[in-house]
Order: sequence, then C-alpha cells, then structure tokens
Amino acid sequence: MSTLDNARSASGSLACVGVGMTLGAHLGPRARSHIEEADVVFSAMSDPIVELWVQGMNPDVRSLQPLYREGKPRRETYREMVDAMMIEVRRGLRVCGAFYGHPGVFAQVPHAAVAQARAEGFQASMEAAVSAEDCLYADLGIDPGAVGCQHFEASQFMFYLRRVDPSAYLILWQIGVAGDLTTGRLSTAAAMKELLVDLLKADYPLTHEVIAYEAATLPISVPRVERFPLSGLPTAALTAATTLVIPPAGPMRRNERIIEQLRLMGG
Repeated sequence: MSTLDNARSASGSLACVGVGMTLGAHLGPRARSHIEEADVVFSAMSDPIVELWVQGMNPDVRSLQPLYREGKPRRETYREMVDAMMIEVRRGLRVCGAFYGHPGVFAQVPHAAVAQARAEGFQASMEAAVSAEDCLYADLGIDPGAVGCQHFEASQFMFYLRRVDPSAYLILWQIGVAGDLTTGRLSTAAAMKELLVDLLKADYPLTHEVIAYEAATLPISVPRVERFPLSGLPTAALTAATTLVIPPAGPMRRNERIIEQLRLMGG
C-alpha cells in the first residue's frame, strides 16, 4: 500500500446518527450535518417514506434493509450491516450510518460498528436522537421518575430470570417477536405470547390493563395507544414496532426500616 493509500485509509471515519421517530420532526442539526457531508450514507429505515427522505439529503445513500430476510438470523444480518459500513471506512471515506429513532437504543449495529471502527483506529462517534422511549413518555404522559420504569426486551425477559416490581411501570420492547429463539422471525405465534402471559400473571392479574404502543412515524399520523386486559395479549395485533406498557398494579411500599435509620442519622 502506498503512502497516499495509507493516508486515505487513516482518514476514514464513521458517524452513527438517528433521525428520530417522526419524519422530519426529530432530526437534529448535528445528525443532518453528518448525513449531508458524508461520502456515503448507510440507511436502516423500516419505513420507505423515511428512506426516501434520507436519500434526498445525500447523493450516495445505500439501504441496509434488503439484508433482512424472514428466517435469517438477525445476528447474521447485523454482522453484514457492520461489514458493509466498515468496508467503506477502511477505504478512507467519511461514512454515516443513519438509523431509525436513536442509534444507541435497541440498535445493535451502531454500537458494534462504532466499537469496530475505534478498535481499528478510526474516528467514530454516535449522535444522540429522539427514541421511541422518548415518544412513549410524551404520548402516554408517563414520568419515569414518578414511580420508576423497568425496561426489558420481551424475549430476553422470557429467557432469563428477572425480578419485577409491579409498583413501577414495566415496559417490554419488541413484543411482536416475543419468544423468538431463532432471532430470525418477523413475528411470533400466539402460543409464545401465552407463555409470556403465564410469566406475567405471577405479578399482574389477567384483568390488568396493558397498553400496546407505537410511536407516530409521519407528521400526519397519530401514535397507536391500544388498551386491553393482559389476557388479551396473545390475540392482539402486534408488530416489531409495538411496545407493551404495563402500568403499576399496586402502590409503592415504604421501607420503614431504612427511613427510621435515616431519621436517626439526621436525614
């Protein structure tokens, strides 16, 4: 490799940015700058309208969506996405990865790509953005500091022993693929969600009201806020974009022992 080639390779960089949840409304100036000034932009947008919008900001926008395929393990897809971006970084190009929502929230590829680029000595950064979680708090009127929030990916919640506090909000992400052991499905059967209900009924009555939530993606659309009893989860219409919100099932209980110890300390 020549000195010029070495210099060009060393100049490669990666910026992973988020475009927010609602088309045009959430894109920050730093993220827009990265998209507009990049040599190549890799776009991971599930909505084709958002994809077209991103394409209007840079002449070389390459979609990563075709790498997804029913039955194909998501781990394999994610690895291919990272490889696609890193090939161009190693060529010395300014690469931007544009992702839906926040690039660091329920998004493995940006984290893996930034880590890989830094490990190889390239400049890499991640820009914060509006996530589905931010929209959820606003649309449902939830203050996470009021009684607390527990967040889990739905399948992970099923696969591992987790402690649940029913006096706080329980938020389960990617509920539409809950129970997918293959990481290759785009949805899972009602029977798998029945298992999740069986797990949850230890802490929540089957009549407890839960919420299926989806953030609005277009300025003219409204968020999905559908309420139904926990028992109705297996037959509810759920997609990969659906989040399950379980409100508190009871009040917080005071820890009188700790409170008394604090009083004795003059707290």
